[in-house]
Amino acid sequence: MAEIIKFKNNRDYRRMYRLGNSFVSPFLVIYVMKNKTGNVRYGITTGKKTGNAVKRNRARRIIRAAFYSVAGNIPSGFDFIFVSRTKTAYMKSTDLANCMNKQLKKAGVLL
Repeated sequence: MAEIIKFKNNRDYRRMYRLGNSFVSPFLVIYVMKNKTGNVRYGITTGKKTGNAVKRNRARRIIRAAFYSVAGNIPSGFDFIFVSRTKTAYMKSTDLANCMNKQLKKAGVLL
């Protein structure tokens, strides 16, 4: 399995929003794009609509846990951005992992 790397630069997020394909559900928005690094890279964003800082941090933790449970089935060479929605903070990571699986299958990413 490829190394999982977190996005650090704003330009990576902007490039993904501009060029990536988006897949929307009531709980999560996923932007997907192929990369040339051979690694799996990801970023998580939570807006102010999600709630206060506690809810935004909870949403990030849930998304991260769901992504790491699904990451074993993802081939190398993809970039992801996960955007939380207002319902994300109230879910369990296992439920979000199921939702993430469906979206990634629709994107044609999962093995």
